Amino acid sequence: MDQTQTLPSQFWASMRRISREKAARRVAMAAKSSWEPSVILAVLVSCAAASAWWWQQRVARTAGEISVKGESWHRVKEEYPLSPLTIMAEIGIADSFFSGKEYPEAGLAYGEFLSLHPTNENLPYVMYQIGMSYYNQMTTVDRDQAEAFKALKEFERLIARFPGSKFAVMAEKMVRDCKKAMGEKEFYVGEFYFKIKEYRAALRRFEKITRDYANVGLDDKVNRFIGETKRRIAEQEAKKRPAKNQKP
Repeated sequence: MDQTQTLPSQFWASMRRISREKAARRVAMAAKSSWEPSVILAVLVSCAAASAWWWQQRVARTAGEISVKGESWHRVKEEYPLSPLTIMAEIGIADSFFSGKEYPEAGLAYGEFLSLHPTNENLPYVMYQIGMSYYNQMTTVDRDQAEAFKALKEFERLIARFPGSKFAVMAEKMVRDCKKAMGEKEFYVGEFYFKIKEYRAALRRFEKITRDYANVGLDDKVNRFIGETKRRIAEQEAKKRPAKNQKP
């Protein structure tokens, strides 16, 4: 049976959205490397945007290359039992983006898998990888932490939906890391206000950390700054009040 006929129309639509230039680059890399069979398979499927005919020719040729290495499609199925072929290929494509540090593309590919296969047994892994795709795009504390927020929501979503999964356990640590990054951002802003003597603005930032980002490793320094900030606010207020014995 022609393998291309087993792939659903949604799959081909998805593949057409993948850059042909990136696909060609992946094929060249695969031919020169000793990649695992599953990655080679992902490369092949990612190139399906070119045409079904191209897919047939490349599968036939690469199957022979794998056999020369002592591999076989049977071994691929045993070691990577993500059948049918479409599901294996879709996850493989997302994984290839992720391993290549193309995190925005990886997140989109994992997200599309989630939409197409909302009850698949591999969802805990896919959801974890979506969170990690955002997590790996996080920037330094002086920059916007939108990616940390997105990663946090994905990890929390995974924990809520699959609390018994090993990926949920892994996600719990990532939740802490995301919250710490977001708390560090708040502290960075609060410390800036503290330095320019805008103590009330600084206090709002520090108190937000105690409410939203407690127990992630920031408590001690935040509490010290809260105490010092309140002391300085009190000093400012005292200077504004007229002396009790001052005559009009």
